[in-house]
Parts: sequence; structure tokens; C-alpha cells
Amino acid sequence: MLLDNHGRKINYLRLAVTDRCNLRCFYCMPAEGLDWLSRTELMTYEEILHICTLMVKMGIEKVRITGGEPFVRKDIMQLLKALSKLDGLKELTLTTNGILTAPYVGELKRIGVRSVNLSLDTLDANRFFAITRRDEFAAVTETMEQLLKHDIDVKINTVVMAGKNTQDIIPLVELTRQLPVSVRFIEEMPFNGEGHSYSGIVWDYVKILEAIKQAFPGIQKTPDPLYSTAYNYHVPGHQGSVGIIAAYSRTFCGTCNRIRITPQGILKNCLYDDGVLNIKDLMRLGVKDAELEETLRLTFNTREKDGWQAEQKRLENPNFHESMATIGG
Repeated sequence: MLLDNHGRKINYLRLAVTDRCNLRCFYCMPAEGLDWLSRTELMTYEEILHICTLMVKMGIEKVRITGGEPFVRKDIMQLLKALSKLDGLKELTLTTNGILTAPYVGELKRIGVRSVNLSLDTLDANRFFAITRRDEFAAVTETMEQLLKHDIDVKINTVVMAGKNTQDIIPLVELTRQLPVSVRFIEEMPFNGEGHSYSGIVWDYVKILEAIKQAFPGIQKTPDPLYSTAYNYHVPGHQGSVGIIAAYSRTFCGTCNRIRITPQGILKNCLYDDGVLNIKDLMRLGVKDAELEETLRLTFNTREKDGWQAEQKRLENPNFHESMATIGG
């Protein structure tokens, strides 16, 4: 079992395979995109499989593949197939924007992927274009249909942004009436690739819930699974469920069980830190697994108590800016 210096169990790895994305969501990156990593800066699939194999032996039970958008990386299914065969890995899942995903859904089902997080901030095609700067709404909904057709659990991730998509909160809750999807509303986070910092947000988890309760006064709180980042709810009579993730408020840090690895192999003990270990460089220097495992355990014992402490350290570096696309947020 992996434990950090605060006694929290670590059993969940979020691994970003690329910083590239085929959308340009304004809250994630500038319209012109980012200075993409070169191929040599990315971890190879062999390196990803190596570090995942080691971490599963150490106690990681769940791996989520993220990006950027994972399906823009060539031959991503080869990696997913290899990961699905790891002895001891209990769950393999992924987060995708759904644009390129639909043709692979059947294959995802066959290799044992039981749940997929689908990023979708609106059910209105025009607002989708305004938010993402791309006309791909139909492709995303096709992916959702294919996932449901193949009995893969769908979690819709919606970032709630003042003045942009708050009018979509109720339609998205309404979507759970007929479809067995989990719609999760996420507080906006201070990672946009342009160096802006936030002093706070307007639509926090409390306000989001108040808006939902006005339209659905019968909504009921349901038990939150162990390590859940979401406050979970259900509207009586609806097939699906609703979750609210306090990503900016950071109310779930006390039970955080996850670590992250960026596309260039930087280990992050927290979404809000600036990276604590370059795993890729260690592997390329030929560091043996026993030494790598010891280094990882020592690093896990330096985790900040919560995201506020981690962010404060990161903000001490005035030249450090980060986009959600580069950290698999």
C-alpha cells in the first residue's frame, strides 16, 4: 500500500499522454494553441508502460489516461491495450473530448474500459463553438451515444463559467432524466495557459447547487464513494445522476488518493503544484526500478497538505505558467 506523509492512501494515477488537443477551449489554452512539446520531450509508450507497471506493483490500482486529448496521439489504442493487461490494475479509464473517440468505443469495451469521462461544457452547438473555437459538437454527441450503446459508463465533465455556459446547468441536469449519465459540474480552475491568476470564482459549488435546487427542488444527496472528488446527487425519476466538483474550493484534499504524470514525465503530487520529480529523465538515465521506487516513495512523502499550500509554492515562481492541456486536468 502507498501512503503519503499525511497518511492518505495513493492508489490512483492520472497520466497525460500528450499536451496537444484538437479543441481550443478558452479556459484551457490561448486561441493560437500552445508551444507544443516535441516528440522527444514526450514519454514514449514504452516508458509509460514501464512506469505504470512499476507503480501498479507499488499499489496503484486505477489509471486514467488523459491529455490534452489522448486520441490525437498516434496509436493510442496500442498503449491502452498494453495497460489493460497489467497484472494488479483494477481499473483503466480515460478522459476525452469525444471528437475522435467514437470509432474506438467498441475496442475500448473489449479491452475492459468500463467508464469514460467526456468533456462537454454545453448542449448548445453555438455555445460549444464559442467555448471550444471548433465546430465539433456533433462528433462529441456521437461519441456519447456510442459509449451508452456499448454499456460504458459516461461521466460528463462540465466546467461552469460565469457569462459563458451557466444557462446550460439546467439542460444538463435534465439530460439525466432520460439518459443514464453522470453529469459533473466543475468549478473553474486557475490554469488557462496565459498566466492569469484568480482571486476567487463566482460560480462555486454552493452556487451551482443552489441553481440546480431552484429548478429541481426534489434533488436528493446520495452517498459519496470513497475518495470521491464530487458531491453526488440524484433527481427522483431520473436515470442518471449529478455531481459537483469543488476543484477550485478544494474541499476534498483531505482524502486525495491521486497523483499525476504530465506528458513529459513530470510527477505532480497535486494538481496545483509545479511538479516534484522528472520520472522520464530518471528512466532515460538508466535508473534501476529499485532506486526509482525508492525515489517515488520519498517524493510521495513530501505531499502538501492541500491544494492551497501547493498553489502557494507554485505562485512563488513568477515565471511559472501552466495550462490544463499540459497537466491532464
